Amino acid sequence: MRRIAASLVRVILITAVVAATAAAAQEGAVDFTSPRWEIAAGQIVDVLGRKAFMGAAALKDAEFGNGVIEFDVAATTDRARSYPGVTFRSRPGGNWERIYIRPHRSALYNDVVQYVAAFNGVDSWQLYNGPGATAMAVIPVNQWLHVKIEVAGDQARVFLGGQETPVLVVPHLKHGASRGGVGVMGPADGSAYFSNFSYRADETLSFPTAAHVDAVPGVIRNWRISKPFPALGVDLEKTPEAQKLGDPAWKDLEAEPGGLVDISRLYPRSGRPDLVFARAVIQSAAEETRKFDLGYSDIVTVFLNGRPVFQGNSQYQGRDQSFLGVVGWFDSVFLPLRKGANELTLAVAEVSGGWGFMVRDGQAVYAVEGAKKLRETPKTFLSPESVAFDPVRNCLYVSNFEPANPSGAEGKQAIARMTLDGAIEDPAWVKGVANPSGLVVVGDKLYAVERKAIAEIDILQAKVVGRFPIPGAGLPNDIAVGPDGALYVSDSNRAAIFKCQAGKVELWLQDARIARPNGLAFDDQDLIVGANADGCLKAVSLATKEIRTIADLGVGVIDGIACLGSGTYLVSHNEGRLFRVTTDGQVVKLIDQTVVGQNIADFAYIPSRRLIVFPTWTDNRVAAYSLSLPTVSGGR
Repeated sequence: MRRIAASLVRVILITAVVAATAAAAQEGAVDFTSPRWEIAAGQIVDVLGRKAFMGAAALKDAEFGNGVIEFDVAATTDRARSYPGVTFRSRPGGNWERIYIRPHRSALYNDVVQYVAAFNGVDSWQLYNGPGATAMAVIPVNQWLHVKIEVAGDQARVFLGGQETPVLVVPHLKHGASRGGVGVMGPADGSAYFSNFSYRADETLSFPTAAHVDAVPGVIRNWRISKPFPALGVDLEKTPEAQKLGDPAWKDLEAEPGGLVDISRLYPRSGRPDLVFARAVIQSAAEETRKFDLGYSDIVTVFLNGRPVFQGNSQYQGRDQSFLGVVGWFDSVFLPLRKGANELTLAVAEVSGGWGFMVRDGQAVYAVEGAKKLRETPKTFLSPESVAFDPVRNCLYVSNFEPANPSGAEGKQAIARMTLDGAIEDPAWVKGVANPSGLVVVGDKLYAVERKAIAEIDILQAKVVGRFPIPGAGLPNDIAVGPDGALYVSDSNRAAIFKCQAGKVELWLQDARIARPNGLAFDDQDLIVGANADGCLKAVSLATKEIRTIADLGVGVIDGIACLGSGTYLVSHNEGRLFRVTTDGQVVKLIDQTVVGQNIADFAYIPSRRLIVFPTWTDNRVAAYSLSLPTVSGGR
């Protein structure tokens, strides 16, 4: 496969120049027997009742920007590794976008469909993984599967088998909105074939506005990168100065907001193991030992102030035959920092699959100006999921969930009661609740969502006085009280909202557009819903059940929602982020605790105190922030 990729690089370099100067691209279906194809490696064969192509080739005269690419692919084995797909917007210098499938990982892993960007001829699949880059899919064997790829601006989406829902959405193509050549890239070993290839321009394609790329707290963004060295001729345990390698010819390279530094943006590969040194400065207010997280491909040595402190090997199949070596926050090192400036140096060697790294402060928490952490309890709660404010008694209630007991049978679940100042008055104020999640206070009653019902708790008696069964409950989650006095409950497993009125629960709305609903809140006559299938905050009209999207919050589980008025909301990602969102789609991050692993689940907001109190779920605490923020309103 690497030989095929190298051959295709040469073809792309040629055809990209031709395409760039072509008067007009000949769009539509292009048979693989056409002389328009420049074949890198492969041949036309008869398979599964068709004339098909196996291998790699590029169109000589195509110039593709916004539009649609379609083809059929057939995988002839579910065992052998095979990576058939297409390259598009290819440009001189070995730069292209690529989407392909891994039939041998069908239905087993989340990387059956993959997007990857190539810079300087380096096809860096190890650097791109997870939402927006890889996805699960089922690939049939010995059958033709239709693939459609739609591209507009800096976004793309992939459809398989004629389905209307894309299996993969790429929100940000790494080369941005560009134009260039088109090709197919696949093995020439009989494990996969192409047929019915076509492409066309389409400037009418409509994509939802992509979520803003969220900056990871504590990421080291500013790096200097040395020129490449032959890896086999470098001592990985010494800095370039210590082994007298000569002038490193440093160049500046900024990390992406998520932390990734793709070295191929600066340098191509030599065809043998290569190595660069990367250097940054860490400032410390005092002498301390601080945790830093890192990811790398393929081999790294970390130096602090000239001394080696960590070495790791993350090569493809380097640890066992199933090891991928994808880049992520999988390793940590505790750095003994001195007061002032500290020089951090990495030696990064690459064999294949992607050349890059990422480093972040493992203790970093982001808080916008005006957001200040006040306190947190000890880890005395049991997976606290929801906090509800009682304005009459001026106290808080906290639901304790027991993940190890999913049925909600009698166990350690309870509702706790605590003061606004953080004192736990009674950790088991109400017992006998079945794994409570969402909570809401209505007068002298507290309603808690259980696994199969809504529990009615008399606050004055501190006990459960009634239960309202939820018909066909999947995963009941959050609860909110509407302007009509009815209770509304999200069911995360049924793409459904239930309504409870006069003690009777019925299905109020079931719609794929609110799939995996969690957080709920009311804004006048609109029910605000966190729809986690697509990561969007949505509004549902009580009168008409019309659904409209407010904003895309990106990857994360929308858990808590509070309406501030004037079309402004506080919204949490369970993973540890808090946003301010307005109805015109503006999203501003206020708090980010994802690096330290402190969740922000279904929170309570007390406007009179500008106080947010949130349960930290797996961290087993309840924490509080003050929010003294400028007023922002989103017009309707």
